[in-house]
Amino acid sequence: MKEIHPADFISVDISEHDVIEAMKHIPGYIDITPGDFKAVYQFACTFARDRLLSSLTAEKIMTVPVIFVDQEMPLVEVAELLAEKHISGCPVVGQQGRIVGVVSEKDFLKEMGFGVTPSFMQLAVHCLNSKSCMIHKLHNKTVGSIMTTPPITADTKITIGAISTLFAQHQINRVPIVDNEGKPVGLVSRTDLAHSYQRLGERAHV
Repeated sequence: MKEIHPADFISVDISEHDVIEAMKHIPGYIDITPGDFKAVYQFACTFARDRLLSSLTAEKIMTVPVIFVDQEMPLVEVAELLAEKHISGCPVVGQQGRIVGVVSEKDFLKEMGFGVTPSFMQLAVHCLNSKSCMIHKLHNKTVGSIMTTPPITADTKITIGAISTLFAQHQINRVPIVDNEGKPVGLVSRTDLAHSYQRLGERAHV
């Protein structure tokens, strides 16, 4: 999925012609030059964008209830759960219910011996040309043995702008939202983030 920059949904580059036409449609006399009008407009857009980015927090867009697995859960059961729920990853919790890691398709593929994320056809070719598909490496293992740790988490007050930065900096597709005890209360995925920017875009054009 293409990385969404916080400024993309409201970024507008207006020309002098646009400014003059806009001024013509404002009743009465306007004691301001087109250049000043454009500068004020651009600053106003920047401030409005920042205000909107700060108005949506994780608690307003996160998916709840969050699906998570115990670190002692067998990998075969984890794979079945992810397939059943049509998700590519989820948080992993320890004995106290606190998040200790995150497991995703990338972790499964890494355990199977792939250094980079392959396409489905690359997986198919490898398994078809191998007497024993690499999936056998996943038997008799628990999710705790392959999960990514330490997990990247956030609290409910984090803004969507900050979440976008986390995704870009850490190259992750989801961030678990935790309470003060480190227990999962929700999850924000790239899909959730994309939907939130769409909502802001709609609000920006009202």
